Amino acid sequence: MSTPFPFTAVVGQDDLRLALLLNAVSPAVGGVLVRGEKGTAKSTAVRALSALLPAVSVVAGCRFSCDPAAPDPSCPDGPHEAGAGAARPARMVELPVGASEDRLVGALDIERALAEGVKAFEPGLLADAHRGILYVDEVNLLHDHLVDLLLDAAAMGASYVEREGVSVRHAARFLLVGTMNPEEGELRPQLLDRFGLTVEVAASREPDQRVEVVRRRLAYDDDPAGFAARWADEEAAVRSRIVAARELLPQVRLGDGALRQIAATCAAFEVDGMRADIVMARTATALAAWAGRTDVLAEDVRQAALLTLPHRRRRNPFDAPGLDEDKLDETLEEFGGSDDEDPDPDPDGPGGGGGQPPQSDGGPQGGGDTAARPEAGEGGQPQASGAQEQQAVRAAEPFRTKVLSVPGLGEGAAGRRSRARTEHGRTTGARRPRGTLTKLHLAATVLAAAPHQRARGRSGPGLVLRRDDLRQATREGREGNLVLFVVDASGSMAARQRMSAVKGAVLSLLLDAYQRRDKVGLVTFRGAAADVALPPTSSVDAAAARLESLPTGGRTPLAAGLLKAHEVLRVERLRDPARRALVVVVTDGRATGGPEPVALAGRAARLFAAGGVASVVVDCESGPVRLGLAGQLAGELGGTAVTLDELRADSIAGLVRDVQGTHGTSRRAA
Repeated sequence: MSTPFPFTAVVGQDDLRLALLLNAVSPAVGGVLVRGEKGTAKSTAVRALSALLPAVSVVAGCRFSCDPAAPDPSCPDGPHEAGAGAARPARMVELPVGASEDRLVGALDIERALAEGVKAFEPGLLADAHRGILYVDEVNLLHDHLVDLLLDAAAMGASYVEREGVSVRHAARFLLVGTMNPEEGELRPQLLDRFGLTVEVAASREPDQRVEVVRRRLAYDDDPAGFAARWADEEAAVRSRIVAARELLPQVRLGDGALRQIAATCAAFEVDGMRADIVMARTATALAAWAGRTDVLAEDVRQAALLTLPHRRRRNPFDAPGLDEDKLDETLEEFGGSDDEDPDPDPDGPGGGGGQPPQSDGGPQGGGDTAARPEAGEGGQPQASGAQEQQAVRAAEPFRTKVLSVPGLGEGAAGRRSRARTEHGRTTGARRPRGTLTKLHLAATVLAAAPHQRARGRSGPGLVLRRDDLRQATREGREGNLVLFVVDASGSMAARQRMSAVKGAVLSLLLDAYQRRDKVGLVTFRGAAADVALPPTSSVDAAAARLESLPTGGRTPLAAGLLKAHEVLRVERLRDPARRALVVVVTDGRATGGPEPVALAGRAARLFAAGGVASVVVDCESGPVRLGLAGQLAGELGGTAVTLDELRADSIAGLVRDVQGTHGTSRRAA
């Protein structure tokens, strides 16, 4: 077993370390979500925490880590007699992004359950993590239904497996830690709210601190055991402090004054629901215990707010988590806080001093706008002679769009846009299982086995079942697609001040893509060339940042834009062949610049039609005289055209629209 990097040797990241330690003191806090750029010791700190947790006593031979002092009465390996157990270190279990539902919650042996009536259950990762740490790296890339399952288990302290009338329940109480890089996509606000605490981490910009990080890492890589031994005393001190804080926690008093401050703070920042109040109260109590006090002070409430509220104030995917500290201080003072109190519960302790987590807006993480703006929409686009580039305009207010979907039946990643064969959804039929049986079709299985019962010598009430009788249920649900925006940023689009409306429409479609769990990409064209403003990504807010800073001007190289989009799809098909694409061309249909621009654009468009790529053209033409060029382009693409007004879900034509291909048949995107 490899030697983990010592927790106390992590340089800086005080907020991260404090949030992890508070959860170690009081698992009821509800876990922690760590947001930040790559290479900021997120995973290192989480893995190091497991070595600090006290050993747990378990019933010998129990696969579900039952406490011998109070065994779980519904344990599948039980019943257990209360008594002495065996001690073992607390576990840290990692949930991989590609894990299946059965790997997470466990699996029933359906064949034995039907044939023998036996609850043969293979525990999953939730059982392994009981009384330890469940670590989910890149939690924002985990399928939504898996996130729902693990968050439900974390909230209830138990895992339930229900399948074909057979049910198993076991205890699943663990410290949940998730890490994510916001540049790769955000979690839904509903899921963000289920994490107790959140911290933002970023690499230090101080040279001395960066030197110390490198020095310690090199020393650890050269001799892990020796490096850990040099930090053994500090590790032991923190471990003892966690034990002492756990013992003190039941004695901590949360007075009415502190409760009033908590309620007033949550109300002042307009957080939804009551979970924030409860988590904030538990966090303040854990802070007091960590500091060795039995009373919760205003400084604990303030620190708890900084860890509890930022991610709960996020209203849409383009909002950056954050908290106005001046407003926080004013609220605490109004409801009993004091400016004379030290806001750091223990500045010299191993957990660090808390304080405001680094904010994502303007920083290098989280798809921050400032980091994205300098190069957005400008990369290497030469302007035509005499072309006047105009400043970027702000997007109009977004609106709810009608549903655009890819026709046919796909098999891509789970989402909410187009029809697909999925593991979850309504049952549409049955087939022989390919590999492990995951979703039993009970009726089809019984029908397959029934004709053979006499030949198999059935004599009792049980069904004589063979492996060949089992049938896998086929299900239909929804998939996420790659929505590739091809946006005309030429001078013709800005001529009648249309760019604000155009950006508002694209922003609305981006919001829709976020809600439907799509990947998005952005290609822009103007002047004499096209540019990939954003390669396909799950970070919808990164696309919004590129869109906001998009300048306009110059000629309209429509063919270049279409060819660039075709190349993006070709590369993406190699990376993710199961994900179908939907191309959204936002243009007035004009094509200028170069020899025969209209004919060249037509040939480029027919590449999409020949490859069966689903497409829609958002017609941005305005004015009393319309040339209908966008409609002609849609015909060449083999797709459909909608105007900006028709794109609205509440318009007269606001019906669900399938983007038809050349022959309106099912096909896979190129």
